[in-house]
Amino acid sequence: MRIKILLAAVFAVLLSGCVDTPDAEGWRSSQKNEFLKILKTDKYASICDQQALYAKVKESRNSRLMTQMLVAYTNNLANGCIDLQSFQASQHAKKERKIETHYETYIQKVSRADLMMKLRAGQSIEQILKPYVPQYEQFNALIKRYALLRTDTRISADILRKIRLNIERVKLMKSGLGENYALINIPEFVVRIIEKKKTAVAMAVVVGKTRLQTPIFSADLQYVTLNPQWSVPDSIARNEIIPKLIKDPNYLTKKRMVIRSSYDLNSKKLTPGSVDLESYVGGKGDVPFKFIEVPSVRNGLGRVKFIFPNRHSVYMHDTQSKYLFKRKVRTYSHGCVRLEKPIVMLKYITKHYTSQNPEQVKEWYDSLKTHHLALSRRLPVHTAYLTAYVDECNDLLIFNDIYGFDKSQKLNFKITVEHGI
Repeated sequence: MRIKILLAAVFAVLLSGCVDTPDAEGWRSSQKNEFLKILKTDKYASICDQQALYAKVKESRNSRLMTQMLVAYTNNLANGCIDLQSFQASQHAKKERKIETHYETYIQKVSRADLMMKLRAGQSIEQILKPYVPQYEQFNALIKRYALLRTDTRISADILRKIRLNIERVKLMKSGLGENYALINIPEFVVRIIEKKKTAVAMAVVVGKTRLQTPIFSADLQYVTLNPQWSVPDSIARNEIIPKLIKDPNYLTKKRMVIRSSYDLNSKKLTPGSVDLESYVGGKGDVPFKFIEVPSVRNGLGRVKFIFPNRHSVYMHDTQSKYLFKRKVRTYSHGCVRLEKPIVMLKYITKHYTSQNPEQVKEWYDSLKTHHLALSRRLPVHTAYLTAYVDECNDLLIFNDIYGFDKSQKLNFKITVEHGI
């Protein structure tokens, strides 16, 4: 009797259509409904260049078209909707004009087979998309502001495009930001240490000149150097140090510099007369002798630098040119990031990211001798280019396009707004 009742109940459920069985393509009705709901509001701002396909999906609910849309939407979410081919061409053109520029785009692989496996396993669309949703809180903040302002007749098309462009830039940032990281926002001239979505430290910075741009990339902070020497890069040696030394034989003494066979201060000592200066004026390539500014209270790098190893030889450091922080536009370095309050940064990093005693670190600092302070916790550093930023007071901040990326990065779709453009 109980078996008959159970079979009758199962049969009734089947007749009512309550069993959400996958179709031949692998889609369940609940998954389709969930995806259409995401697409209706474009929750993750990733329909982009797929408006025509979305229109067909919305009208037909065809499973094969739905699969195409899922793959396209995921790819746009993972890798943004900037025309990277035209952007790379513009970067190449800048380099042809002798502009040092680099913008790292962190492309993620999106596998159709992987997406369909998860779909057939019954995962929700949110679960499927989650690995590709940027963790950085600016992503959702900018999307919300963009959606709100699209209906505001007072907002210009240029501002809307700027906000949307920065949404796409966030997608191209390195994934796995984590809860704690340092963000150097170049057009804002500010560095922040973010702890669990809150700003723990913030200060002004000086960034690279428009022809020697601070590169956009991510790397982990690994150590701090106290009382650093300045190992002059060969490009600066060729174009600045050597020409000045040829003009003024006392230049090295005035600048507290020495010549060595390598960047090791203990390596073979050389003199201007013992090397062929004339052969290394201008141009590119290695210089077989190295210029070093020795550690001192007047060292060009100041008293402390923060190293996140990278192929650009870029780092954060103290500076002697404190007056530059009074200026609104601060593009004066050769690419490195100069800090307004390096001691504040040092104290915070020491306390929260090293196992070293603060008193010992102060003793090293006061010694005027070079010491290295290793980190005991991971702290990613991201140099970013965000010309639109929502701060912790929920205010939208807009910054000037100092390196021209707002112009050279093109969206692969047209922006449409309710009040018209």
